[in-house]
This record gives sequence, structure tokens and C-alpha cells, in this order.
Amino acid sequence: MKIKSIMYIFMLLVILCPNLAGCGRQAEITQSGFYFDTIISITLYDNSKTEELEHCMELADLYEHYFSAQIADSDISRINQAAGTPVKVHDETLALLEKGLYYSKLSQGKFDITIGKLTGLWDFRTDQADVPDQKKIAEAAAAVDYKKVQINGNEVTLADDAAAIDLGGIAKGFIADKMKEYLVSQGVTSGLINLGGNVLVIGTKENGQDAGGAYKIGIQRPFDETGQPIAAVQIKDQTVVTSGVYERYFEKNGRLYHHILDVESGYPYENELFSVSIICPSSADADALSTTCFALGLDQGMELVESLENTEAVFITTDYKLHGSSGIGKTIPFEALPNP
Repeated sequence: MKIKSIMYIFMLLVILCPNLAGCGRQAEITQSGFYFDTIISITLYDNSKTEELEHCMELADLYEHYFSAQIADSDISRINQAAGTPVKVHDETLALLEKGLYYSKLSQGKFDITIGKLTGLWDFRTDQADVPDQKKIAEAAAAVDYKKVQINGNEVTLADDAAAIDLGGIAKGFIADKMKEYLVSQGVTSGLINLGGNVLVIGTKENGQDAGGAYKIGIQRPFDETGQPIAAVQIKDQTVVTSGVYERYFEKNGRLYHHILDVESGYPYENELFSVSIICPSSADADALSTTCFALGLDQGMELVESLENTEAVFITTDYKLHGSSGIGKTIPFEALPNP
């Protein structure tokens, strides 16, 4: 068995400057840390904002302790362990759950925040990764149903203890939005938040690559361990979030098993897609939509994107072809890059 568990500092390669020497002219400050099982990095283009940068890391730690199903006393763990009794949660947890339920409903359950028991069976992080027992997969998949989450004020109840909430498909985007909201309130006008590939930019970048100061963000070439991009988009005050089969996966008996799971079958999707990248103002929306559109497949996923305002997408199919929504190359400057 060959296992692959890729952790890129930039799942989406961030191209900030025409050349490295040019970057030094900017008064930038950067801080990195390890949260949400990934490396995060925040860059601000104002070296007077060191306290604000530190506070972003404090927010990362705070929200991880609210939202992580792996931390025993988090809001989410307490809900999952409550055996159907109501649990009072923080306001931020409530807001994230409501956002997750919105996308669960919008996707008709393709994106479902009660996928926790199913994701818990699959391990893509160790050399011992293997396909779980078929019966256990079927049992866990049968328990997935976002309608079992009940909210009354700040109290949350999970009506079926065979299910479990997992916010991994939306939490990083929500946290990135909260960080940006805080930084903007503190007068930050230019910066970049990268939560393990959830890339969110603040405003425009002084001395940016085009006359308008856009950030140029590269979209990862699937399975390229060097982080080589296959395409690039230019964005201002927006986010780019990708869901791809190459992020976490293992191979067994000639078959690739990746972490984007079909809630009906319990197994990874096989729909001729390598990845979906969403470009829009909100990182939480982009986070949920990237998974939702991957689950829907190219045609239905593109149809959903085209129905939403201020939202664009780039799909990469398993033949390495790029498929952009109507605004790609028009409202969003886009460049397909040659093979290295």
C-alpha cells in the first residue's frame, strides 16, 4: 500500500510578487502557527500592526477550542457526547452551525455537518491508513442527517447519538472571515490570511502585480508535490478556497481513496473531478461551496455556481482540463499556466 498525506503550507500557491527581491520593499509582517491540523499563515502589509497579528493567532486558538471535534471539551465535542440532551454553546459556534446547516440544506445533504462518525472511520494521516470495515461505513453513512441538529436559542441538540457533527468542511473559512472582520475593524487595509489553503485577502496589495494592486493566487496543480500551480487568478478583497482529492489520500490495491466522502455511500467520490476552487467574498461560503460543488460534480456544481451572485469557480477534471464559470477571465482575471 502506498500512502500519501500532503500538507502544503500553501495548498493554493500564493504568488505575491513578480520576483522575490521586490517583496522586500514592502513593510510586511508575517506570523505562522499550527491549528486545525494544518499550518496557517497571516501576512499584513503594515509593520505597526504586530499586536493585531498576535491577536489573530489568539483567535485561531480560541475558535479551535470551540469548533474542533478532536478537543474533548469543545462546543462540538460536548454536543456529540450529550446523547441527545441540549448543550449551550458560544455565539460563534451557533453562527457557524447555522451557516453549516444552510449549506447542508442548499446542497440537499451533499454537504452535511453530521458526517462526523463517517469521517472518523477514515484515517488519511498515518502510514497505517486502510479502508474501513464495510459494515461500519454503511452504519455511519446511514446516521448522516443534518435535520437531526436542533437549535433553540443558544442551545443545540443532536437528536441521534449515532451521528456526530464535524465542521471541517466550513470552519476554516468561517475563522478566516472572523480574522478579516477583526483586522479591518483595527484599520488594516492590506493583508493575506491563509488557513491551510483557505486564502482570504484584505483589500488590495500595494505594489501588486497589476495596476490595481490585485493579489495573484495560484491554483494547485493536482498531485504536484512542489506546489506548482496549474492556473492563477487575480483577486481583491476576496477569497479562494479549493477542495481537491490530492489534499489527503492513500492508495491501496491500485485505487486512490481521498478525504471527500459521499455521504450516501460512505466512500470517496468518484466523479471525474480532481478539484474545485471557489472565488467569492466570504471564505466560509467558499469553503462550504468547494465541497458542495465537488460533491455535485462538474455539471450540477457549475449550475449552482452560476446561480449565485459574486461567486465564480474553477473545476479541474481528471484529464487536467480547466473549466471556469462565466466570470472567470471576465470579472476575475485568469491565467492558465503551462506545464513546468
